[in-house]
Amino acid sequence: MTNEAKPNVLVLLGPTAVGKTRLSLSIADEFQAEIISGDSMQVYRGMDIGTAKIKPSEMEGIPHHLIDILDPREPYSAAEFQTEGRRLIGEITESGKLPFIVGGTGLYIESLCYGFRFSEAVADEAFRAEMDRFADEHGALALHAKLAEVDPASAGRLHPNDRRRIIRALEIYRQTNTPLSESPAAQKPESPYNLCLIGLTMDRQILYKRIEERIDEMLAEGLVEEVKRLMERGCGRSLVSMQGLGYKEIAAYLEGEMTLEESVTLLKRDTRRFAKRQLSWFRHMKDIHWIDVTDSGNFSGNFKEVRDIIAGKFHSGLEYTSEQSN
Repeated sequence: MTNEAKPNVLVLLGPTAVGKTRLSLSIADEFQAEIISGDSMQVYRGMDIGTAKIKPSEMEGIPHHLIDILDPREPYSAAEFQTEGRRLIGEITESGKLPFIVGGTGLYIESLCYGFRFSEAVADEAFRAEMDRFADEHGALALHAKLAEVDPASAGRLHPNDRRRIIRALEIYRQTNTPLSESPAAQKPESPYNLCLIGLTMDRQILYKRIEERIDEMLAEGLVEEVKRLMERGCGRSLVSMQGLGYKEIAAYLEGEMTLEESVTLLKRDTRRFAKRQLSWFRHMKDIHWIDVTDSGNFSGNFKEVRDIIAGKFHSGLEYTSEQSN
């Protein structure tokens, strides 16, 4: 399939707190785009502060998709995101607008961009509970070692603390006798889209400072109260949604397992580590145009660099404002 026959799809990715939201609004306005959220947590209603979710009043009239579509008690997967994303790309393209994926969940974004086929292994709740108990008793490293025995490639890619994905990889091997790294889900076929992928990065220490400042802002905005409301609604800590950064740490505080200061220290540490893993994931993706936005005060310069990349990739087939000629 030639690029001319493929739908154009724009992607803006990068670690948490790097500045994707502000830039995405300017890009979407410039290129008549509709935003598809590539964030695994922003799909949940009532989980606003901890996910740094954009408010409707901040969207500047830009359509945003896959935000606030599920109750936190409902599970959500990369496969579901892929299905919905494909549908939205088709609908947005048909309407004459540009589909624009914005987010930081690497597996979700990559699976949509490259059409991963997901394993047909079904959920085995008994096996998952058994592995959870094993991890609780023997520790995260012991569970990670189990995966390394049968699927060293996946073990090398997954952090020992990523219990949910480690257990899923073990579950796939148990049911199919094929490592996840060798399954169809691990393959990277040719993209069905004409992709323009832009990644944002910045000096690591400045990024970490922004992360810590954002968490302080979340606390000031009422993160503890948000988590408390969710727990009062029956959202237990075992839910996928409650395993998200900001929710599991504050929930541990609310249940008396640590002080608020300890939970915040843990949250800041875990978020720094998460940002590092996000960057590692994206570094393995191909064809990303990286933009260093360390100088966040140079927004107009950063925006111009991004704008020129997009126009060049899509061969000026997309109209944008008169600033182009300035």
